[in-house]
Amino acid sequence: MTEAEARASLRAAGVPDPARDAQVLARAAPDAATFAEWIARRSAREPVSHILGRRAFWNHEFRVTGDVLDPRPETETLVEHALAAPFDRVLDLGTGSGCILLSLLAERPKASGLGTDLSEAALDVARGNAAALGLAERAAFWQAYWLTGIDETFDLVVSNPPYIAAAEMPGLAPELRRWEPGLALSPGGDGLDAYRTITRDVPAHLAPGGRLMVEIGATQAAAVTALFAAAGLTNIGVHPDLDGRDRVVSGEKAAM
Repeated sequence: MTEAEARASLRAAGVPDPARDAQVLARAAPDAATFAEWIARRSAREPVSHILGRRAFWNHEFRVTGDVLDPRPETETLVEHALAAPFDRVLDLGTGSGCILLSLLAERPKASGLGTDLSEAALDVARGNAAALGLAERAAFWQAYWLTGIDETFDLVVSNPPYIAAAEMPGLAPELRRWEPGLALSPGGDGLDAYRTITRDVPAHLAPGGRLMVEIGATQAAAVTALFAAAGLTNIGVHPDLDGRDRVVSGEKAAM
């Protein structure tokens, strides 16, 4: 299969950017048979990151599988704003591949962190990424429902929780709907349940002056900001991604 034939196949399958994907897969394929197999998989709308088993995020490449949410450029907004102030101890709720926690720790050599997730398969991916980046000694991963079983405090808590409303799920691109874990995409209902739990429980685990930062959907800033305020957090802000869409809500626990 030539690259031109691959582009045509991907275009016929409705792949959004067939030229880019054909080029990426052609460069990575070790031989023609593998390239043809990969194009067939991409034509079935399997994400390129799943086919290659990796995704670039922040300053590193992370192993990804169908057990974790595919790291996306807009989530780098959360990392960027989390790095805007110092921290020594960080908690990543719903860590998935570990990309947020590990990106933060890689930038702060004296910091350590904990990532939690309900999925043990996701935690295995995260642990592998930590080892590959030389961060295993500073990053721990526990199976937990949000903060259940956690009794320590943190300078920084971050999360990219499931936030897609149930009614929005059928309209998602096939790459999301068919290939990514539903647990990481939607909590059901109006999409806000994870934020309700996080804002209820996180303040008790924040050190004075500690920060909470979450990724949100583009229409959720007002609702999530209200939850932050109701939880007693201060200095609440909404931060856009590179496309100008509301992407991160941040707040602080009042210093004593």
